[in-house]
Amino acid sequence: MYYTIFSSPLGELLLAGDEMGLHHLCFLEGEQPSLKTDEWQRDDDAFASSRDELLAYLEGRRRHFDADIAPGGSESQRETWSAVMRIPYGQTRTYGDLAHRLGNDKAAIAISSATAANPLPILIPCHRVVAADGIGSYVGGEAIKRQLLDLERQHRPE
Repeated sequence: MYYTIFSSPLGELLLAGDEMGLHHLCFLEGEQPSLKTDEWQRDDDAFASSRDELLAYLEGRRRHFDADIAPGGSESQRETWSAVMRIPYGQTRTYGDLAHRLGNDKAAIAISSATAANPLPILIPCHRVVAADGIGSYVGGEAIKRQLLDLERQHRPE
């Protein structure tokens, strides 16, 4: 596995992956624990285009990503993440809305668990999934979730 670490408006970010695609995006500051990289090899050039896409997104100049992703996870998690990726830029859905769209109105807790396990936040935009009575949790913390939602509101297409 290869990785890179770079500065962003959200603090230091780590991207990790291999020939299959990106496996992890980690916030190195804040609530998300960093991954052990003892057996990984640092290669800042390997993820230059993904880094540039993320930075352009965080500057409001990009609304989608072209990077190949390989998040792993269970079939249920991948199904949830796929549904999350269909939420349009600048819009949100509740955990309950997403459960309904996936055909199981009672699966809001499972949806919440799958978004919490998302190994590629921002790229799989789980920040767009909110609680019915508030913002909901986020792997990078509530402040980063609010920052991402505000960014998308500010730059969303009319």
